[in-house]
Parts: sequence; structure tokens; C-alpha cells
Amino acid sequence: MRSEARLVRGALHRLRQDLIVDAFAFRPMLPLDGARMSAAVPQRLRRYVRWAPHLALGGIAAFVFLVIVAQTAGGGPIASFIAVAYCFLTAAPIALTLFRPVGAFWISVGALLFAMLAGAMAGAGHQWFEISLVAHLAVMALVVLRTRPRLALEMWLLTMAGAGVLTLLMPRAVSTIAPFAVVSVFALVPAAAIRAWREERQNVVETRTATAEERSRRTLLEERALIARELHDVVAHHMSVIAIQAEAAPYRVKDTPPELATSFSTIRENAVAALTELRRILGVVRSEDPDAFADADPEAPQPTLASLDALLESVRSAGLVVEAVITGSVRPLPQGVELSAYRIVQEALSNTLRHAPGAEARVEISYVLGGLGLRIVNGVPSRLAKPSPGAGHGVLGMRERVQMLGGEITADHTEDGGFEVAAFIPVPATPGAKGETAG
Repeated sequence: MRSEARLVRGALHRLRQDLIVDAFAFRPMLPLDGARMSAAVPQRLRRYVRWAPHLALGGIAAFVFLVIVAQTAGGGPIASFIAVAYCFLTAAPIALTLFRPVGAFWISVGALLFAMLAGAMAGAGHQWFEISLVAHLAVMALVVLRTRPRLALEMWLLTMAGAGVLTLLMPRAVSTIAPFAVVSVFALVPAAAIRAWREERQNVVETRTATAEERSRRTLLEERALIARELHDVVAHHMSVIAIQAEAAPYRVKDTPPELATSFSTIRENAVAALTELRRILGVVRSEDPDAFADADPEAPQPTLASLDALLESVRSAGLVVEAVITGSVRPLPQGVELSAYRIVQEALSNTLRHAPGAEARVEISYVLGGLGLRIVNGVPSRLAKPSPGAGHGVLGMRERVQMLGGEITADHTEDGGFEVAAFIPVPATPGAKGETAG
């Protein structure tokens, strides 16, 4: 019993929300979307065609008013006044559905009651009641098309309940209400189906729009993550080189003046501080904040493996002994592969400078038929490495780059205490690749 009572209370609550609360609220019907009109409609006429539904309903209401006036004309002044009032109450709700659809339903219900009373006074009660039922059915169908499908059942039940009460006062109306109950079902069900289809189509459009926006946002975040990796790879590498060179400079000169040693110490401290700030900025760029770095320019030229010699000279000047070995037939690779390979080598050597001071490194680049192989390995450090606040995203960036290109990467310590980064980036074979490699 409690479940049934809850269902009844829920149904009554929905009925109250749909038909009673803010029943006469202003809900204007918007004009048609001119951009979606058929190409058969001339451009200069579209501004008028947009208001075609409004003009049609207004014309129907005026036509119904004139027809009812013609059928109820005659009689004395009082009868004529009652007839005109009846015509207005019957036809006005049709036009009112354009602006206050639920309120139009209640006015149409009032027109039914007025038709019974005024028609009885004018001596044409049964005829007026039939006309009001037809107009009321049109109003209910229009209200369903304007609002939501479930109002069809709610309005039908209220109308049938009211009609049942009227039959007690007008027994002759029984023969009219019974067919009306059947015909109204055949009219309201298609109207509710059309409204439900329109709502479903609107939901699909909204879902597609939200999906497109989410896809665009995800693409934007992926681009920002790419910028974050580029920012870390470029700036962290150079700042690490600066810090290490500043630290090693005083030991390369005998009897270094205190002032010069202090300057080099200040340079290193500033470089370490810059690495710390870089890590904070990197976290912002990796976040989902769409406004972070909105003015950044991602169009800077990107390095390739052709710039590898300059990179090796840079780390050698910082005190790292590095050997480079290239095997296979050197050939141009896709830009993304070239950039990622360069960044992997750069990050691996930067990690060697930071975490393995005094160690020797070896860079191996292998051009094979199926892609590009990379191996960067360093030995055991000769002295203790100092803490590096800017570290933390290097290996992650290398993994993301390789995975983005469908490759594989390993980064782990070697048996002798060094560190090795090995990666393979697949490159689709081109018609000229086989011949070039075979040669």
C-alpha cells in the first residue's frame, strides 16, 4: 500500500508541476531556424518564412472565430454578446498556445464550461459543446507539441474527469463525450510521439555537440602536454648544462679569485632556482587549465637528428665524455620521429649530467628497415650527484613520446651501476626505403 501511495503522490506532484505551477508562464515559441531551411526557400523570403507557424496558428484561430460567429449569429443583444464571448473563449486558446501553452489549456477547459452554461441559456447547448470539444482537442494537441509528451495523458485524464462531471448536468452530452475520448487518443498519441521524437533529436544534437567540445578540449590538453614536454626537454637541458658548467668552472682554473667563485656559485644557484620554477610551470601546463600559457607560441622550429652533433658538443663542453655511433643507412624520417628521437637523446644525456657526474656516456642510433633504434647508456658516476629540483618528468616524457608513435622503450639501471635508455620507434616503410637500405 505504501508503494502505491508513493506512486499516486508522485503522479499528483508531476501533475501539479506540469499543469498548475506557473501555468500561465510566458513560454514563447521561437521562430524557425533560417540557417536550416531548405535551399528551395529564397534567401529574401526566409526572414518571413521563419514566422510561418505563428502566422498559421493565428490564422487558424481567426478562422475558427469567424466560423463559430457565423454559426451562432442571431438572437437578441444578450444572446449575441454571449455568442461572441463563447467564440472568443473557444478560438483564443489556439493562438495563445504560441505564448502560454499550459494557460491556453485551462482557458480551453473554461470554454467547455462556458459552452455548457451559455449554450443552455442561448438554447444551443449541445451544438456549442461539440464545437468546444473539437477546439479543445486541437488545443491539447498543440500544447503537447509545445511542451512535453507526458502532458498528453495528464490533460486527457483531466478532460475526461471534467467531462464526466458535465455529463451529470448535461445527460445528452454522453453521446458526444464517448467518441471524443476515442478520437482524442488517436490525436494526442501521434502528437506525443512527434514531441518525443523532437526531444530525442535535440538530445542527440546536444550530445554530439558536447562530445565534439570534449574531443576538442581533449585535443587541446594533449597539445598542451606536448608543449609541456618540449618546455621541459629544452629548458631543463640547457639550465642543467649551465648549472654544471658554473659548478665545474672554478675547478678548471688554479687559484680562482673568490669573487669569480662567488659569481659562478650565484650562477648555479640561479640555474637551480630556474629549474625549480620550471617544474612548477610544467605542472601548470600539464594541468587541465585551458588558460595556462594561452599566449605561448608553439610554432618554434623543432630540432632533428641532424642537430645531434651540436647537442653532443654542448654536453661535452659541460664535461661529459660522450661517444656517438650511428649504424645503418641514414635516411630522412618523419618529423615526429626525428623530433622525438632528438628529445630522447637530449633528455638521456641531461639525466646523465644531473645524476651521474663524471660518468661516460654512449649514444647509439640504428637505422633499420622497420624503424629507428636508440640506445643511450652511461657508466658509474665518479662523484656524488647533488639534488636537482627540476627533475621528475624526463623519463615520463620519453615514454609518452615513444608510446605516442607506437614504439617501445625501457629505462633502467645496468648491472654495473650505470643507466640505460633503449627505445625503438617504428617507421612505416616507403617504396624507396628498401632500395636505400639494401644499397
